Amino acid sequence: MAKRAYFISDLHLGASYMAPVQRQREIMLCNFLDSIADDADCLYLVGDILDYWFEYRNVVPRGYVRFFGALARLADRGVKITWLIGNHDIWIFDYLPNEIGMKVVDGPLVEEIFGSRFYIAHGDGCGKRTLGFRFIRSIFRNPICQKLYAAIHPRWTIPFAHSWSSHSRKAGYKDELSEISPQDDPYLKFALDYNLQHPEAPAAHFVFGHRHIIYNYTVPGNCQVVILGDWINHFTYGVFDGKTLEIYRFNDK
Repeated sequence: MAKRAYFISDLHLGASYMAPVQRQREIMLCNFLDSIADDADCLYLVGDILDYWFEYRNVVPRGYVRFFGALARLADRGVKITWLIGNHDIWIFDYLPNEIGMKVVDGPLVEEIFGSRFYIAHGDGCGKRTLGFRFIRSIFRNPICQKLYAAIHPRWTIPFAHSWSSHSRKAGYKDELSEISPQDDPYLKFALDYNLQHPEAPAAHFVFGHRHIIYNYTVPGNCQVVILGDWINHFTYGVFDGKTLEIYRFNDK
């Protein structure tokens, strides 16, 4: 059987605003992961997989056992799993990589997949970002701030984090259902600028998450830009078979 590369993003597992359907959503996701076990060569988790995650030195948050188990089953079968952290699942340290057997990447990833060069990133760092967003992003990634945060008991930090996430969900993602104009889309502009700056090794495919929209645009003779959708409304994923990169919707039947 021909091997394929799979891409998913923006699952936001554990989000408080998804509580009524949390268990069904996790089971559906595990069914998807089990369904790709036979032909998956690699799986890329393109950020915001968990709505919130913080690893302490000796304890980890509760939940997600089905999901982590499904990932472990894939890894045990030899599927290469790469988790690119997003702006919600920032604080993955060594527990998940060691337990599951996967690579965690903080930032963009450029690598060859079946002979084609891919640029993969969650997308929160692309395009114009407000000063406030950049400030918060730097605070979240600051090692000293992380140590100070870890010193606070989880009974306070976890409810605070879920409240923050719920608020950002209501206030943000304003382009979730909007039409994109290819001429002024920041992700497409980023891709074209990147290839101009790297003429010796341009990327053929750019894969992003973050915006919760489904987007698949090809610039003839240059590159393809894909935004993967999400697993809140769309239940979509990307597949690359060595020739084409397409987006599909998972039908759990």
